[in-house]
Amino acid sequence: MTAVDALNRPARFLRMRRLSGRAISVVVTLLGLLLLTFSMGRLLPADPVLAVTGAEVDRATYDRVFHELGLDRPVWQQFGSYVEKVATGDMGSSLTTGRSVASDLMTVFPATVELALVAILCGTILGVPLGVVAAVKRGCPIDHLARLIGLAGHSIPIFWLGLMAIFVFYAKLHWVAASGRMDILNEGMLEPITGLLLLDSALEGQWDIFRDALAHIILPGAILGYYSVAYISRMTRSFMLEQLGQEYIISARAKGVSRRQMIWGHAFKNIRVQLLTVLALTFGGLLDGAVLIETVFAWPGLGQYLTRGLQMNDMNVVMGAVLLIGIVFLLINIVSDRLYRILDPRTR
Repeated sequence: MTAVDALNRPARFLRMRRLSGRAISVVVTLLGLLLLTFSMGRLLPADPVLAVTGAEVDRATYDRVFHELGLDRPVWQQFGSYVEKVATGDMGSSLTTGRSVASDLMTVFPATVELALVAILCGTILGVPLGVVAAVKRGCPIDHLARLIGLAGHSIPIFWLGLMAIFVFYAKLHWVAASGRMDILNEGMLEPITGLLLLDSALEGQWDIFRDALAHIILPGAILGYYSVAYISRMTRSFMLEQLGQEYIISARAKGVSRRQMIWGHAFKNIRVQLLTVLALTFGGLLDGAVLIETVFAWPGLGQYLTRGLQMNDMNVVMGAVLLIGIVFLLINIVSDRLYRILDPRTR
């Protein structure tokens, strides 16, 4: 063994230990999430047997379905069976649609992702510059405007804003479409590739469908985007105010560094990691927080699917949707952690 190999062994050992620790953490988190969804399905007052058979059922049929669902086994065996099924992609069947929950989720989830992507894009493009300018112009009208936007975004009910937007921009001005992802005449005309209508229609060059999908998504996306603008701009302003008060900014001013370089090259550069956390959490929140918007705009996404499952006491749908949201949050945290290491070498 050479001296270089001897020096590299501790580094490799630490790297492997860090990776194994991270893998164990992910597995434990997934098991905790599975336990949470399993407990939710068992503790909620809805009777899973009656959800299958209906309220008018004789005792013999009730006992037979109770046994077929495995509810007569010990709880730990039921949980083990649930984990085994989920690991193979089996989340049960939906009583509402008659299809497997996994296939339903693959159908509705891209619609929510597309809506959340439009919203986070609006929130980032508008919210970050607004927060930076509000911090730099502290006490000026632009700062008061940013704080007013943030206050309104956290105060106005999102369903009311959605209804008012439909009334103004659809019923009165006829600028946008009202509900759904596309006109009924265009349904089935596009071969799905990613499930994102805007992207798929652009890839296939069907620009009439692209315009139709854009007309349907722009209003709910803008409503969700406004709420993300309110949060992102407020957090960006707070981060920038903290950095602009640091000694290195005072030193940069004394050295004659230009205002633009001081703001974007120094202060903004140092809030990128914090801002990345805000954007990641905002995107995750948009995925599971779009329930009201999807209901108002009849958007066929995960939120509407989950709401229908709750209304119909379809616990397989509820458990599958909650599990998917939890997995998405876990993936967002993992990706954010990797991006931290790219943006900030001190975390490596």
